[in-house]
Amino acid sequence: MIKQILSKLPRKSQKSDSLDSDGFDSGNHTSNSGTGVQCTNIGNSITSRLSVVKRVSSAVFPASIMAGVEAVEPNLSFKDVSNPQKQNLFISKLNLCCEPDKATSEQDIKRQTLIELVDFVSSGSAKFNEPAVAALCKMCTVNLFRVFPPKYRSNTSSGELEDDEPTFDPAWSNLQLVYDLLLRFISYNSLDAKVAKKHVHQSFILRLLDLFESEDPRERDCLKTILHRIYGKFMMHRPFVRKAVSNIIYRFVLETERHNGIAELLEIFGSIISGFAIPLKEEHKMFLWRALIPLHKPKSVGVYHQQLTYCVVQFIDKDQKLANSVIKGLLKYWPITNSQKELMFISELEEILEMTNMVEFQKIMVPVFRRIACCLNSSHYQVAERAHLLWNNEHILNLVTHNRHVIFPLIFPSLEWNSRNHWNQAVLNLTQNIRKMFSEMDEELLLACQRKLEEENNRSIEAAEKRKLAWERLESTAAAFKPPSTNIVPPVQPAAPQVAC
Repeated sequence: MIKQILSKLPRKSQKSDSLDSDGFDSGNHTSNSGTGVQCTNIGNSITSRLSVVKRVSSAVFPASIMAGVEAVEPNLSFKDVSNPQKQNLFISKLNLCCEPDKATSEQDIKRQTLIELVDFVSSGSAKFNEPAVAALCKMCTVNLFRVFPPKYRSNTSSGELEDDEPTFDPAWSNLQLVYDLLLRFISYNSLDAKVAKKHVHQSFILRLLDLFESEDPRERDCLKTILHRIYGKFMMHRPFVRKAVSNIIYRFVLETERHNGIAELLEIFGSIISGFAIPLKEEHKMFLWRALIPLHKPKSVGVYHQQLTYCVVQFIDKDQKLANSVIKGLLKYWPITNSQKELMFISELEEILEMTNMVEFQKIMVPVFRRIACCLNSSHYQVAERAHLLWNNEHILNLVTHNRHVIFPLIFPSLEWNSRNHWNQAVLNLTQNIRKMFSEMDEELLLACQRKLEEENNRSIEAAEKRKLAWERLESTAAAFKPPSTNIVPPVQPAAPQVAC
């Protein structure tokens, strides 16, 4: 009797149970038989998709990492699942973004999924445990790390690449979302660096550095921010990052002279150098001597010169004794035939001298002002004009005033030559202004320099006259000398012996 009563009661199907475990409300699908068939079809499709996601997860991640992670249908919205399942849905969506997207519809789905992931991380609801960190790093590896085609440049180009039009990646709409997600992950307040370092390891950082070769400036700008955050978050990776960037610079200077991301890398190091502790470590000084100073050599220095100057100035700000070696390196790579590069060097020299104290200045002032004297006489009016404007700097003028007995004799011949021979009127006016300033500063020294210059000119004229007379005597002696005629018959060569056949 009891069995007959129980048999008349409705039974819940197993497929409805499977839907309940995935977050669907089974009560909404039991009103009629047609709806029940639809639910069965939906359940079959979801089950097949889940099996695919589970296969992908097991293939991408080790079983130890994915242990305890329940796969959730990745096409669901975060609003449609309960709070405990949101973390599993987050990982499932990351796994979905690892799949290749060939069709346009798949690209749209992937883009929408990335937008949902960025919003979810921005809301602060994400928990970056080890499975989540592994899934995100895998997704970034699949979508970001790629090999760029070589860029061929003409060998006849001047090397100044500021006017080159940037190349924009057509896939930037999706790449930007991946970079945004990676940046938010690195900047996450509750991220445990000890857990994340297992996946944000040295190989991952090296491949990030390789992406600085991208020709898209938007991508390099994102990489710049991400690498700086990695340097700040993962203290155990700081020496490795410095060494890896040094190797990139060494290869650029010594081998290729081609790299798109030198300016961004130097911008990162500008802020890193400003945080160095005092006194500077020997490792940091070696980076200055072996990496930063040789960066003045390539023709394309104009692309990154502003960032390079900032890094150099930061080092001198930390230790003013480095000014001597920096200026020597600057003079070593000083351009002779490239006027635009010479203008940049003069500007950098002014910034360095502005931070140099009297003791260090006196060690280097003679070679510095010999070079400045050559710049004052430059036939390129912008170079000559920029060299004259150094005396508008109060600190440099103060250094010159205290060491005028050494500097005036080096500079005065160039000023005298300009006043007589330079073709540009603006340069002539600046020369007259500096001579007037020198006269007001120390008129007796200026007159002494003028007398010394006149004596040197007279000696040069006398030496030229002596050379002329010597050559005239030599020519007259050569004309009077007649070599005796000799009738020497050249020796006859013996005939070759005949060989009998």
